[in-house]
Amino acid sequence: MNVAINGRDFTGDLLTVIQDMFAFLEAENCAIQIEQDFRDNCQANNVQLPKHTIFSNLHELIDADLAISIGGDGTLLETVSYVGKKEIPILGINMGRLGYLATTKREDIRESLSEFINGNYELDKRTLLSLITEDKRFGNKNFALNEVAILKRDTSSMIRAHISVDDVFLNSYWADGIIVSTPTGSTGYSLSCGGPIVLPGSENLIITPICPHNLTMRPLIIPDKSKIQIDLEGRTKNILISLDSRSESVPTNFSLKVQKAGFKANLVKLKNSVYFNTLREKLNWGKDVRN
Repeated sequence: MNVAINGRDFTGDLLTVIQDMFAFLEAENCAIQIEQDFRDNCQANNVQLPKHTIFSNLHELIDADLAISIGGDGTLLETVSYVGKKEIPILGINMGRLGYLATTKREDIRESLSEFINGNYELDKRTLLSLITEDKRFGNKNFALNEVAILKRDTSSMIRAHISVDDVFLNSYWADGIIVSTPTGSTGYSLSCGGPIVLPGSENLIITPICPHNLTMRPLIIPDKSKIQIDLEGRTKNILISLDSRSESVPTNFSLKVQKAGFKANLVKLKNSVYFNTLREKLNWGKDVRN
């Protein structure tokens, strides 16, 4: 089995967890690829590395049977950017705090990897967004698992976003920004701005204004086959466009399109994984003493 591994910088007891994972993969005779920065951190902390190759971008990542993300949700989003159109299954191991997407606990790594090797898993196919601009912003990483966010940057003035859906004018939003999110991203930035929770299997996208000037501008759910055109205006000199954890500054008068990507992110779903259980746990539902 060929395994690609991406992770954050770790110290202390977490290094022991990583060392144990390497030992397990080596015992299973896995061919191993390690992201370069993560490999360098392991070496700097005297982690004994198995025989491996390295990668630092999606072109260097050789087709693999499994991509392991070691960290939190941000690391998993970064791993998605490495995998891209290869659609390699991704197993998220939670070393952070929330772990909404990276749901495998650190103490369950061996068991989870064994389940994958033995075929006891399903693939949770998650919709990705594609950003289309004339100047090809973000290059070959113009996709996002959670959301495309458009944000004012350098003044207190609002931005104005003229939005059309499938070539039909929807509205002009005066706001601090606009979020277009997938069902996966509905529990992220969009949720904090008043957007709805949408189940991962739903074939929808969510348009959520950030602090709109007109309070009747509410989040809107549309079919994910829709193509969204956004034309921006504002008094600010620059506007920030963010794809998950990657962002770039663009001029005020800028146009972009957002639509469903032609490929998906395959998250490994182990047999004991239930979405509603994750929802309750991560959002602290049922913590009321009356329950």
